[in-house]
Amino acid sequence: MALSSIEAISDDPKYTIKAVCDQTGILPVTLRAWERRHELLNPHRGDNRYRLYSERDIATLHWIKNRIDAGISISSAVAELRQMQKNGGQLETSPVIPFSSPKPVVPPIPPEQIAHELYLALIKHDEARAGDLLHEAYSMYDLNTYMLKTMIPALVEIGEAWANGVIPVATEHFSSTYLRGNLLTIFQAFPVRSNAPFILVGCAPTELHEIGSLMMAVMLRSDGYRVEYLGPDLPLDDLVDYAKYERPAMVVMAATSQESAELIDHLQTKLAALKPAPYLGFGGSAFNQQPELIDKIAGTFLGYTLDSALEAVRSIIPKSGKMVRNR
Repeated sequence: MALSSIEAISDDPKYTIKAVCDQTGILPVTLRAWERRHELLNPHRGDNRYRLYSERDIATLHWIKNRIDAGISISSAVAELRQMQKNGGQLETSPVIPFSSPKPVVPPIPPEQIAHELYLALIKHDEARAGDLLHEAYSMYDLNTYMLKTMIPALVEIGEAWANGVIPVATEHFSSTYLRGNLLTIFQAFPVRSNAPFILVGCAPTELHEIGSLMMAVMLRSDGYRVEYLGPDLPLDDLVDYAKYERPAMVVMAATSQESAELIDHLQTKLAALKPAPYLGFGGSAFNQQPELIDKIAGTFLGYTLDSALEAVRSIIPKSGKMVRNR
């Protein structure tokens, strides 16, 4: 083993998350979790939103992984690392795999291309190919890009193909069900944080299109909230009864049609009767297509995009510190 000064290792961002994970043996979901929970690394993001890592990042990950393999917890390993960085210490590095070994990679496939290839795989019912494409996309892109630039365009293309008679409804259902399963897998891979603010996410009554709502649940859980995803077509009275005993900080509802959107209106009054009363947030394509619906619904409109919805929730329900409650 050799020792290298932390500051002496190149901090030039040039390696994709896929290259780093191949080099270190750390899964992308684990690396993202370490970044989010422990602020272990702060990868550079280029104009194309790809994560790019440096040789110093790779060295850091090797060191952290070695400490964990030796029986040290991730939090303790990060604390040790912080102290070493503060004191200008050295990292123990392996001469077997030098830091320059992973070749700098510029992701050759834009998300739009993967989205189209995903569409082609799904309309052929080729699960193996679809799985490979999703794995590649998840390795290369941040979570938002993964969902919005690969999944959503593929679903839009599938919907247009069905509307134009190119594919049967069975293929459309297969595709959406397959992608829903992938999102649920990601959702369930994130830890359930018992001490985090609790949010219920689901779809308005009569609403059966749940992909957007499920994506919101994934984003919230990945951001550190305790989230339960309740699925499509939620009866309001049952939802309120459940909220009465589970005491969520917020209920988030999605709607893609005017009919389902208007049914949300009565939910705010029902939730306001609970003690403490949870916030009601709402969104979905119904409000994007008919903005006049926003003012008709009692509650907080979370915005037109997943990013804006996440920021709105953060401003209302902070993950730490004193929460602001409805009065």
